[in-house]
Amino acid sequence: MLINRKTMLLTVAATLSVTSLAACASPTNTSGGSAPNPAPAASAPAAPAPKPELKSLQIWQKDDYNTYPVAKYLEQATGYKVQYDMLPQDKPQDKLNILIASGEPYDAITTTGGTDFKALYADYAKKGALTDLGPLIDKFGPNIKAAIDPAALEAAKVDGKLYAIPTRTIPFAASSLYIREDWLDKVGMKAPTTLDELVAVLKAFKDKDPGGNGDKNIPLTIRGDASFIDNIVGAFGMPGFWNNVNGKLTPRAMDPAYKEYVTFMADLFKQGLLDKEFGANKDATAKEKFTSGRAGMMMLNWSDVPTIADALTKSVPTAKAAFIPTIKGKDGKIGLNATAGFDRITYIPKSSKHAEDAIKWMNAKLEKDTFKTMAIGEENKHYTFKDGAYTPILPIFTDERNQANNFLTGTDDKNYPTYWQARVRKDPRLFDAWNYMNKIQPDNTRVADPLGFAPYLPEFSKSFQQLNTLVGDYTNKLIYGAEPMTGIDNFIQKFKTSGGDASYKEVNDWYATAKK
Repeated sequence: MLINRKTMLLTVAATLSVTSLAACASPTNTSGGSAPNPAPAASAPAAPAPKPELKSLQIWQKDDYNTYPVAKYLEQATGYKVQYDMLPQDKPQDKLNILIASGEPYDAITTTGGTDFKALYADYAKKGALTDLGPLIDKFGPNIKAAIDPAALEAAKVDGKLYAIPTRTIPFAASSLYIREDWLDKVGMKAPTTLDELVAVLKAFKDKDPGGNGDKNIPLTIRGDASFIDNIVGAFGMPGFWNNVNGKLTPRAMDPAYKEYVTFMADLFKQGLLDKEFGANKDATAKEKFTSGRAGMMMLNWSDVPTIADALTKSVPTAKAAFIPTIKGKDGKIGLNATAGFDRITYIPKSSKHAEDAIKWMNAKLEKDTFKTMAIGEENKHYTFKDGAYTPILPIFTDERNQANNFLTGTDDKNYPTYWQARVRKDPRLFDAWNYMNKIQPDNTRVADPLGFAPYLPEFSKSFQQLNTLVGDYTNKLIYGAEPMTGIDNFIQKFKTSGGDASYKEVNDWYATAKK
């Protein structure tokens, strides 16, 4: 309904007149004097703007992030509700590339910190797909600055700018060969310690039928993207993607030991000692072959031991399994690849609608008490602390903090290595596996990734994923017998001209300065 303009003006004028008179009036006190003018009424503080719901993409885990207890705790502690999505377990890089290219509006993306994902991160940053976090952290991230090691933040920079918040890894050897000990007992052998002993054990697994599967026994199974088998490849002096060869960091394809390794593996395949279907195996496929009782050995991460052990004993109640010692090759070569650098990295894509709030959320997670409660829960509810050691209270720690590490977006680097003790003590089998690989086995068996804290290296980052895929595919073909061994020299030249030479020079230019 339209209001008469004259009526409106008269109403406004009258209102102003009343307001003016009220402001001029001076109330009198009991002595007849004028009372002082009262202080103006304080205006009510503006209500804080509601915090937006954030959208976060995480690495794969078996539990739904959204219903996991840590998610609820973080919502209460930070005030931010977050919708969590996951990357797939297999080929997560492919899915991530699609999401980045399509501009999916995630406010935070967390990936593992391995070399392949670091290379993707650098590539995204170079292409302008990520948000420069430096100014946001300066303004909204005091806890981030206080908690995270400055060296880690520096190593995460691309072209001098910080596009990701790094979560440092706890140094340890992660994967090795896991064997059916009851199969060893049945064939009357001990766990192998050399390459020759390994071959002998695999032959016994094939010929003596310890699994009761007849000719369907699989002596060794692996997943298809694991052509370089942890522990075995270390016996050839190549435990990591890059290894020190006569003082130079050298990629496996350019390592003189590469030919020896693929020859050894091809021979295992020819003899039927390596799963004939390994090239098609996904991670879950290889694990199922082992836990169903068909395979006698597999490559396994120690963090998977409880799950694998439970599944195995469900299928074969009398089964026993454990990691084998670190295998020695000729000239005493030995090595398990040990983590160094970043366990994971978290970045904000340019497509985010709430970059400022994403930093505020991650900063709130690094408030000291919030971080500790997120990581290991509440004292005397989730853990006990005695003599400097954190010990989990079971089963509540497993129920409510087993997957807490996947919610990390940066760590309290001074304190987390101590808090972390609770994680490996949450299951005796888990602790035994970790302890065997990282404490019982000699120190020289663990070889830290020399590029763990390398800065952004343009040539290396540009070609790493392509070269890694190139080498993995070719190595599988050599093992299958689909490519002749006589073609290795030609392949190495292709590797070099496809970016291998440029990466080698760049990496070693940096390494020469890092050693000083």
